[in-house]
Amino acid sequence: MVSINRAELIDRFVRYAKIDTQSDPNSHAHPTTEKQKDLSKLLHQELLTMGLLDATVDEFGYVYATIPSNSDKQNIPVICFCSHVDTAPDCSGTNVLPIVHHNYDGKDIILPDDSTQVLSTTDSPYLKNHIGHDIITASGLTLLGADDKSGVAVIMQAAQYLMLNPQIKHGDIKILFTPDEEVGQGTAKIDMQKLGATYGYTLDGGELGSLEDETFSADAASIVIHGVIAHPGYAKNILVNTMKVAGAILDALPKDEWSPETTEGKQGFVHPVSLNGISEKTTIGFIVRDFTLSGLASHHQRLKSIAEDVVAKFPGATMEYIQQEQYRNMKEILDHHPEIAINAAKAIEKSGLVVKKESIRGGTDGSRLSYMGLPCPNIFTGMQNIHSKLEWIGVNDMMKASETIVHLCEIWEGS
Repeated sequence: MVSINRAELIDRFVRYAKIDTQSDPNSHAHPTTEKQKDLSKLLHQELLTMGLLDATVDEFGYVYATIPSNSDKQNIPVICFCSHVDTAPDCSGTNVLPIVHHNYDGKDIILPDDSTQVLSTTDSPYLKNHIGHDIITASGLTLLGADDKSGVAVIMQAAQYLMLNPQIKHGDIKILFTPDEEVGQGTAKIDMQKLGATYGYTLDGGELGSLEDETFSADAASIVIHGVIAHPGYAKNILVNTMKVAGAILDALPKDEWSPETTEGKQGFVHPVSLNGISEKTTIGFIVRDFTLSGLASHHQRLKSIAEDVVAKFPGATMEYIQQEQYRNMKEILDHHPEIAINAAKAIEKSGLVVKKESIRGGTDGSRLSYMGLPCPNIFTGMQNIHSKLEWIGVNDMMKASETIVHLCEIWEGS
């Protein structure tokens, strides 16, 4: 029976959550923010202290380590467990003050540093599953960072458990912590040869028991509008202001479908994320998402057509449509290696849980890793209300995630 140390796991998560590791989507450095290395360096030292003597942290903030095999068996696949150290730029991650709510009573939680931030079972029904148990929130001014410091904490706790319990047989286990996942650069500088893993699992999921082997396929799109510039005092019948054209394009987008706020499940969307420009030139940035490549192509065609129709109403204006691949649905790769998800499901069940097979309306490092030669589905940690001031995590969920890791190591070894 696996027995994860609750108090130690809480302390570990709180320690990591207090470190500001927000990534920056506007930076072209690797990592995009130097402060992410603060956590990477701490993890490196803690891994060395555990006895993982090959643990390293590189110049880009990636942490690599190995729990050596203790099995007599040969040809055991090398399994990697991966989480990201950065937190999202959507909400402040500076001076995070984690609060442990012991024996949650089911009542509304008014976060102390901002009384307008209220966590309730009405808005977060999953809270009901944690009545009588410990949960962790931030104080109301910042995100918590459970995405993905919960993943980091559960991997570290599982690593320590394996090191302290050599009777649990396993092959070589690789640990990987990445920066910049939240800004789509989490795999940009990974040394796959150094990692040396056969299969992987990201710990970056939500509700207890969830196993995700499918993500969106994702592109970026930019509409670059070129206008006609003129002195505003003498601009009649000459000036074509591209900011007004951009506004018209945004207004032409559907109001009741095809957007993040109007879609769910397997529905894709197109979402404007940036608007930059002056009268002469304006660029609208979009993200385009769908579970199928045909759907992705359809979204691009539709968006371009809408923009072209609008631009045609502004004589003199022209436009460019630029699309860029971001990541692809991991299922295309994982379907060729069904044993990876099968073993994960077995480990979840061995932890006493019901498996919830889900699709991610987003992506993980596992999306890219799967196409880089490391098939890599995603496993739950319990994180909820991510990227917001109402983010929270259930301690029991994290404990079960750590337990699932231990069982996975046993299953791959064949015990």
